[in-house]
Amino acid sequence: MGFIDVIKERAKADRKKIILPESMDRRIFEAAAQIQKEDLADLIIIGSPEEIEKNGAGLDFSKAVVVDPATYEKTGEYIDKLVELRQAKGMTPEKAKEILMTDYTYYGVMMVKCGDADGLVSGACHSTANTLRPCLQILKTKPGVKLVSAFFLMVVPDCEYGADGAFIFADAGLEQNPDPEKLAAIAVSSAESFELLVQKEPIVAMLSHSTKGSAKHADVDKVVAATEIAKQNNPGLKLDGELQLDAAIVPSVGASKAPGSEVAGKANVLVFPDLDAGNIGYKLVQRLAKAEAYGPVTQGIAKPVNDLSRGCSAEDIVGVVAITAVQCQAQE
Repeated sequence: MGFIDVIKERAKADRKKIILPESMDRRIFEAAAQIQKEDLADLIIIGSPEEIEKNGAGLDFSKAVVVDPATYEKTGEYIDKLVELRQAKGMTPEKAKEILMTDYTYYGVMMVKCGDADGLVSGACHSTANTLRPCLQILKTKPGVKLVSAFFLMVVPDCEYGADGAFIFADAGLEQNPDPEKLAAIAVSSAESFELLVQKEPIVAMLSHSTKGSAKHADVDKVVAATEIAKQNNPGLKLDGELQLDAAIVPSVGASKAPGSEVAGKANVLVFPDLDAGNIGYKLVQRLAKAEAYGPVTQGIAKPVNDLSRGCSAEDIVGVVAITAVQCQAQE
């Protein structure tokens, strides 16, 4: 059984209520039909009757709850709640109504905030900023978490490295150029996400173009400092750096370049020094190694909300919904 099949089985075992707010995209309905067929989650699709009819034509998503903000009985409650939450930022009932009538992601996040859904998946036709802005404004971060970050769960076929080819690449979707404290926080959150989703021990490599002082540069210093912070705050976590990619995942190279490291050659959580490296890295592996890439999956938000790549397929959406459902289960 493949990784995503295991995730789907876990999602099925305790179905969660997941919102898909992008009714303007045909792929959402193709995914909804598949999710319904596999019984992975209870879906809520937000949209007008015209959008639903046009983009869902010919597909069976009949078990999904369809919510039209213009007529839904709780819209007034969501408007009042948004005003309450954002009043200090100048939110008025008029502004709140306009936002919720025109931005379905905001509407969906308000449904999650009010306990009418467990999680949300968006981003098929919206930017990461448009998907995450309402989450950061309304849901905020989880208690004890310093920042929201994003990762891709990579599953590489016929791969002897990582956890039978499964890796987390972080941050590959959100945090542009994290300082040492943020990089350390990303590493810890990513380890927790790996343990939740892959159900194996996380082994975290703090990646660099240098291994154990082989190069001198401010960028290397940042990774070294982040490694020290993460180790001090989480002494029981298998984490090491700075490591080049080959030293992190290839046992023979790890033994040669970083002898004595409990991480070198065994890593399954790869923490990149910045968003450029992480984003380029995941796309290289996805395209050249034909890896499955699920994400960007967010971590650190008070309730599970996940972004999609705008190049995603309907099958990708199904996978991210299943991952989101498992995150929802964990939050209980």
